[in-house]
Amino acid sequence: MFKFKFLLWALTKLLQRAARKDPAFARYIEGKALAFQIQTDDGIGRHFSIADGKVSSRAGLTAHPKFTMTFKSPEAGYAVLSSKEGTDAFLSALRDGALLIRGDFVEVLWFQGLTKHLQAGKA
Repeated sequence: MFKFKFLLWALTKLLQRAARKDPAFARYIEGKALAFQIQTDDGIGRHFSIADGKVSSRAGLTAHPKFTMTFKSPEAGYAVLSSKEGTDAFLSALRDGALLIRGDFVEVLWFQGLTKHLQAGKA
């Protein structure tokens, strides 16, 4: 569980750094107002907010996210989120039932585009 929580915290730091240092990333989030969360079945997770060109995050869940990614377990979440396979790992997790996505799928696709900016050497 600790690795999953740490990974979510680290994701926050990577997103914040990219917002400050990567002009393409800054353009991608410009004008976006979005709250989403990543959690496990048992409610362990973190919520993220993007607003005014900045990224913030807090431990715990929010009442009204645009979308929620729920992993069956912290281990499954860590495996998918840290995978080098990217979108393929998400699709496999969805197909296998290790990941359930609720909410606005257009925003989920937007998030997938966001994560492409975090590939090695980008942030």
